Amino acid sequence: TDTPELAMHSKSIVSATVKPDHRIIVKKTLIMCAAAFGFCFAMIPLYSIYCDITGANGRGAKMGGAVTQTIDMSRKIRVEFTGSVNAALPWDFVPEVEAMDVHPGEPALAWYVATNRGKQANVGNAAPSVAPNEASLYFNKTECFCFTEQKMDAGEVRRMPVRFVVDTALPDGVKVLTLAYSFYLNDTATQKLVAQAPAIL
Repeated sequence: TDTPELAMHSKSIVSATVKPDHRIIVKKTLIMCAAAFGFCFAMIPLYSIYCDITGANGRGAKMGGAVTQTIDMSRKIRVEFTGSVNAALPWDFVPEVEAMDVHPGEPALAWYVATNRGKQANVGNAAPSVAPNEASLYFNKTECFCFTEQKMDAGEVRRMPVRFVVDTALPDGVKVLTLAYSFYLNDTATQKLVAQAPAIL
């Protein structure tokens, strides 16, 4: 039979053996959290590209080159245009016309006008959306300023084109589409632009 002292010593050894190393657990947890954050951050641009290509999330489909369809002269769709700018970007951005009527399958051209009211050059990106959301897959952009970064010098005014085709497969119940753009500051590209600018003596 074990003595009380020996039993307590054995219990201490077992307790020390199974005691977890909290530093290792914390380290592994932090590594997993960092990996999860990095994965989610990487998914943002991938999801944005997916939306541009497929038209998901109200983006409208992005089509390279011309879209050839038979024009449906029996239908007329009203396309409305809106524009907005994030507060961090000192630009004005408005459509030249508020709306136009197009036939499904008919190539169309609309213009927006951007003005940089800031005292330095900066870079912006436009995020498009099409409403109603269920019709966004049928709005095909063949040329758009939203496909690339837009650099504008201080005081510059620029017309920006968007060429598009409303697909002939657009559901009959849809009579009006709204194409909206929201410009936001590309902070990384703007900082790089400022760093490359020559110093003023």
